[in-house]
Amino acid sequence: MTEILIKALQLILSLSLLVFVHELGHFGFARLFRVRVDKFYLFFNWRFSIFRAKKIDGKWQFKWFAKNPPDRTKPLLDEEGIAKTDKKGNAILVPVPVDELDDSDWRKHPTTEWGIGWIPLGGYCKIAGMVDESLDAAVINSKPQPWEYRSRPVWQRILMITGGVLMNFFAAVVIFAMMLFSWGKEYLPVNEAYMGYNFCQTALDNGFVNGDKIIAIDGKPVFLKQEALEQLIIDGKRQVRVERAGDTVDFLLPELFGEMMLKAKDTKIFMAERMPFVIDLVMENTPAAAAHLQSGDSVVGLNGKPLSDYDNIIKELERNKNNRITIDIFRHGALLSDSITVNENGKIGVQRRHPMYYFKTSREEFGFLSSFPAGWQLGIETLSSYVKQFKLVFSKAGMDSLGGFGTIGSLFSGQWNWQNFWSMTAFLSIILAFMNILPIPVLDGGYLLFLLYELITRRKPSDRFMEIALRTGLYLMLALLIFANANDLLRVFGLK
Repeated sequence: MTEILIKALQLILSLSLLVFVHELGHFGFARLFRVRVDKFYLFFNWRFSIFRAKKIDGKWQFKWFAKNPPDRTKPLLDEEGIAKTDKKGNAILVPVPVDELDDSDWRKHPTTEWGIGWIPLGGYCKIAGMVDESLDAAVINSKPQPWEYRSRPVWQRILMITGGVLMNFFAAVVIFAMMLFSWGKEYLPVNEAYMGYNFCQTALDNGFVNGDKIIAIDGKPVFLKQEALEQLIIDGKRQVRVERAGDTVDFLLPELFGEMMLKAKDTKIFMAERMPFVIDLVMENTPAAAAHLQSGDSVVGLNGKPLSDYDNIIKELERNKNNRITIDIFRHGALLSDSITVNENGKIGVQRRHPMYYFKTSREEFGFLSSFPAGWQLGIETLSSYVKQFKLVFSKAGMDSLGGFGTIGSLFSGQWNWQNFWSMTAFLSIILAFMNILPIPVLDGGYLLFLLYELITRRKPSDRFMEIALRTGLYLMLALLIFANANDLLRVFGLK
């Protein structure tokens, strides 16, 4: 339960930061071009807000847990004072003139209202005069004003729309840069995993053998594990060369290997380094202490079976809960055998030595200035990798693998770890930037598409077209949100 809570808190904090940065991008360009911003909210404030603040006549005013004021619209009247209606017979609404508002109404003042809503699913920046998914009648039925978004030239509106995406990408670059500056970059080259790798079942069923070490894919050497994952699952490359028990073996993967991996949900565990089981600490009053095991002992066999890989040793212990078994260890170059009782949890009461102690890793350090070009390169590589993966979403296996907030939250560590938190935040910032630039109405990419149409044709899409497009986009995004989170629920109950 504690792990779930920690993951949830990290998810909320990460998304809050990214939403704030995204909306700040829209806000920054709007103010740069002297366009008013009516509201800037973190989280959605349906019916009421947790916190509201606004600078009025040079002084800040604050409200806590305040209800949202009613819409400031009124029917549009003709010359005879009769309310005008649209083709459906609905009254045409227009904004209430500012001088008709009560002095206590914050909307009478043109400064930005800042606030925090109570639904932690995003946020928004309401730019004056912008026809968005709210389809505000006061905007649609009123004439453009000099301080509004719709009064600005197309190139300025393009920057205002893409500001959020740009800020998310640059935020990811800055996070990557500061991570490289603070922690450097340490990685394990594939050829340094001297015991080879363990592979997921899908990989084993299609030619891999536990202990294999990938040498090349399609004739090109492989340096990092991530490279192998991308080339085989995302790029669809098939020709694999591995080192197996001292020999070189070539084999060909099936054409749909990537989809098979997605369907089996094996992409996260495609390959993992085989590691020795070396004892670092023997805990008191445990089977290991009774068997006089020592720090530095290497477990190499159980129950008469020669086992050198940590994962296989753990599985063998779990199969022998509450049993007394033989254990073979190496100590100071000598092979020793003894017996030991495995407890009811499949444990013997030791902590293993950190596996990276045995591998020769490569490490790069970055100064403050050099970290930024490195962060930029890492941002480009992350975006490129995600774009390649995105094509898999359109397969059946890809749709089944889609997840909502539960899936995103599971990416975070169950223990609070700042390095993992910032790494995942940067990754999510890249995803948010890419997803928002997709040409879907209600997303930034949809608005950008309308602006490009206007730039080419020299005319704006009609209000009716915008209304239909935005409603369609909104329904599409809601359906996708429901589908993704439904997948999470089905996984929780073991139905998927």
